[in-house]
Amino acid sequence: MPKIDLSLSNLDKLFPGDFTQEQIAKAKTVFLKELSRTTHKFYGGKIMTMPKAGIYGFNWFNVWYTPGVSVVSTSIRDNNDASFDLSNRGNFVAVVSDSTRVLGDGDCTPPGGLGVMEGKAFLMKYLGGVDGVALCINSYNKKGEHDPDKIIDFVKMVEPSFGAINLEDISQPNCYKVLDTLREECNIPVWHDDAQGTGSVTLAGLVNALRIVGKDIDKVRIVFYGAGASNTTIARLILQAGGNPEKMILFDTTGTLHKGRDDIKADPRFYRKWELCSKTNPDRITDIETAMKGADVLIALSKPGPETVKQAWIRSMGPKPIVFACANPVPEIYPYAAKEAGAYIVATGRGDFPNQVNNSLGFPGILKGALLVRAKKITDEMAIAAAYSMANFAEKKGINPDRIMPTMDETGVFAQEAADVAMEAIKNGVARLKIDWQTAHDQTLKDITFAREALDLLMKNDFVKKPDEKLLEEALQKAIDTVKK
Repeated sequence: MPKIDLSLSNLDKLFPGDFTQEQIAKAKTVFLKELSRTTHKFYGGKIMTMPKAGIYGFNWFNVWYTPGVSVVSTSIRDNNDASFDLSNRGNFVAVVSDSTRVLGDGDCTPPGGLGVMEGKAFLMKYLGGVDGVALCINSYNKKGEHDPDKIIDFVKMVEPSFGAINLEDISQPNCYKVLDTLREECNIPVWHDDAQGTGSVTLAGLVNALRIVGKDIDKVRIVFYGAGASNTTIARLILQAGGNPEKMILFDTTGTLHKGRDDIKADPRFYRKWELCSKTNPDRITDIETAMKGADVLIALSKPGPETVKQAWIRSMGPKPIVFACANPVPEIYPYAAKEAGAYIVATGRGDFPNQVNNSLGFPGILKGALLVRAKKITDEMAIAAAYSMANFAEKKGINPDRIMPTMDETGVFAQEAADVAMEAIKNGVARLKIDWQTAHDQTLKDITFAREALDLLMKNDFVKKPDEKLLEEALQKAIDTVKK
């Protein structure tokens, strides 16, 4: 068995030489899942709480707690905004989910989302210098139904402790009501990363993909495969960025969205989908083969697994077709298969393939920018500003068909993104504080550097231990055995 580099930078070389591209892709998925399970058990999760203030002698307990802390309580009582200065609230995000739509795994029960929510908090800290906490909640009402009002009430109750709320993995249609209600009724940003976050990063990838193929956003025909919270928000942001609704077709599990979808019109919970029904697909095209013929772009966020998107669909697309297959954890078609069918640019949500279009490139910087100016909400304009910030950062470094996005190890993108979002918040009139672009950029970079150096120090001194090599070897062997079967 080949030796596994702990950096996991040699994934493709770990598998037998007679494995096909499809087998390697499957084996990587099994390996990463199995390694994730065993290392999560090894560490007991990914997040812990640590003090950030020092203890220099016994009486410092009296400063950080009673009697000294009384002045903090009364100061905040007299001016609630002082909580952003006198506590960690100004850099603290709640990652809230009822775990009803966890990645591609559906309803995982309330605690089933903890791995993802801890992951969001992990990335917030490492990529954006933002503190986060996972809060998976029970949204069942007395009838045994998932009740959006339970989530809304919960967020309103915890609002005083946080500078922002990151909603995650809430199934539709509840996600629409939860986000739109809380955006208007809370006095801090409430952000649904599955919707706005996915919309922002996908728009960023599309901007650069169109730059490469030399096409304009208002002239391209776009097919959206899947019409959940993610793809409906992607479509909405693309429209705001200049996309032509008459050249857009969205597919859901029933068919396509258009003005004749009385089933959607009749259910007020799906008002966001109806908005798109009323704007897109004026010819009421209903079959995927007709929709794909001559299309410039396919954006799929639907059922995970290869063969969900067919090679024949891609072969019928227009010149230099762009394919986003972004289902998690397995894309709707593997990149090699899409390229075989003629795709010029292929993006997925995974970092082990080129062109990762993943929320992790967006939410750390977006939330940081909102927090820096103490924004009251994150507007769609802020999400679009973040998209162009990501796209422009990548373009400046150099883009090509296999690089349309920055990567997560490019620290500068998060600082630039935070600063651009902060400036847009000020422009939109939702910021409590006014700072300049450079200050926002430098503070973000400082906080990211602090987070990474702190983790490096913990790793160096063995407070964060290396995982046992046997865990990696056992995960690899399971992946090989599973694919061989």
